[in-house]
Amino acid sequence: MKTKNFFFFFLVHFILNAQFENKWVAPLEIPIQLSGTFGEFRNNHFHAGLDIRTQGREGLKVKSVQSGWVNRIRVSVSGYGKALYIEHPDGTISVYAHLKKFGPKIESYVKEHQYQKETFQIHLFPKANEIQIEAGEVIGYSGNTGGSYGPHLHFEVRESKGQLPINPMRYPLEIKDTQRPQIQNLFLYKGIRPYKNRKELPLVRKNDSVYTTSGISASGKINFGLRLFDRQSNSYNKNGIYSATVWLNGIEQFSYQMDRMSFDDSKYINLLIDYKEYVMNKRRIQRFIGHPSQKISFIDNQGPNGELNIEAGKSYQLLIEVKDYKNNSSYIEAYLTGVDNLTISDKEPESLNLPTKDYLFQFENKSVYFPKGSFFDPIKLTVEERGDTLDLGLPYHALNKAYEIKYKIPEGDSLKIQQSFLAFLNKNNKTRFFSATVKNGYWVGKSKTLGSFVISRDSVPPTIVPVNFKEKQWLSNYSFLRFKISDDYSGLKKFRGEINGKWILLEHEPKNNSLIYDFNDLEFKEALHHLTIEAEDQVGNKTLFTADFYRKPKKNIE
Repeated sequence: MKTKNFFFFFLVHFILNAQFENKWVAPLEIPIQLSGTFGEFRNNHFHAGLDIRTQGREGLKVKSVQSGWVNRIRVSVSGYGKALYIEHPDGTISVYAHLKKFGPKIESYVKEHQYQKETFQIHLFPKANEIQIEAGEVIGYSGNTGGSYGPHLHFEVRESKGQLPINPMRYPLEIKDTQRPQIQNLFLYKGIRPYKNRKELPLVRKNDSVYTTSGISASGKINFGLRLFDRQSNSYNKNGIYSATVWLNGIEQFSYQMDRMSFDDSKYINLLIDYKEYVMNKRRIQRFIGHPSQKISFIDNQGPNGELNIEAGKSYQLLIEVKDYKNNSSYIEAYLTGVDNLTISDKEPESLNLPTKDYLFQFENKSVYFPKGSFFDPIKLTVEERGDTLDLGLPYHALNKAYEIKYKIPEGDSLKIQQSFLAFLNKNNKTRFFSATVKNGYWVGKSKTLGSFVISRDSVPPTIVPVNFKEKQWLSNYSFLRFKISDDYSGLKKFRGEINGKWILLEHEPKNNSLIYDFNDLEFKEALHHLTIEAEDQVGNKTLFTADFYRKPKKNIE
């Protein structure tokens, strides 16, 4: 009976997989090469999908990998840019981001709502089956919109329930990969806390897959970190690994595997790296240690946490395996000897600010408030006032919660005060706009990065420059109006364009400061057109651009 049941379930599994294979289509027609892998470490987040290279080009056809319906559309100048979410009957959602343009029926749907709401940036949730999609249907064209640093397609697969990202490598993407992960450096740490020092251990490559180091002398509780990357065949990008495991004397001490994750995991990403080293030198050292505060879905937070207890007079074998999705592995094999004293300092600084308490630093016209739980670890924090500057120290500590900054708005010339704002001062003494609200005569803002704050001023309004036309020009054969729009300091807050008193959709791309209007959007009865674009920066400085142009109306307009 058990044999029959096993055969039945095996047959059903085989049939379902066969059907899935037949219905699944690659999102691009070109060979799949990756510039980013699932779960790899990024700046303050784990990468939730695959970045697929588009040969440095935009405008490649993007296809739906399965049939389904559009359940979400987003257009933004940051993040995923132009992004499309398609729900499938198998309980998954596929995501396509940084698109240049949507497919025709989706583009028409989006523009209709943009004109209704008079906004370029928009977030839409079509009803189930309102926009049905077939497997292999062209749903958009690859681009470089949003927080993208070069043309590519960001592709995700999520579980519909809970919106949990799963590794798209499990799908039949043809990705050639015969290369092992590359290990660059090995580091020994004493303790978990961020103020602990580290020691680099020189590596020797024994063969194609195994690295080693000379005998390690250690004592007490230690852990390890690596600088490393992975590459796929035919791709030169340095990507993240799929899994890592640490053994001591054959017993597993730490492991993770990137099959599935939660967006909440990114709250703890800075606990899995040497955060201070990353902030100071932009070198990412991946640490194989579980912090007591972390709640990461792809790590067993109840199991061994990677902290190795080394006793004097005993010998140990250390084995670390790092692996990519295609099971190409690299290893570190080393031997440890327990000694009485370790040369790495583990002395904690004095006068620590504790995570279990809240802290208020009050000055005459300023204050800083750290609520309970702001810190992951006890840290030494000094807050100092120097004139308009409030110095919270260097941003070497990862924070769990945002703290609050308050500056009393000074009195004086009303125009100067209106143009003033609270600015963040980076380690190179360059200021940038810090978002704050006005409340009871104070600028109030929140931050999860330590550093310095100062009052700054922006008196220069945004600039708007036409690129492809001149005043009073005939534009009957033109398809687009193009502009350059920029703000020199506090940044662009909003803009609005009109032709003959009607709102027009201006597509904004901050990376090249472009604004583009598509003449296909609207038709006018008049030949003479009056164009206005008003732009405002973050402190309220405004610019009004006006121009007249001529364009022959279509004959069938009533």
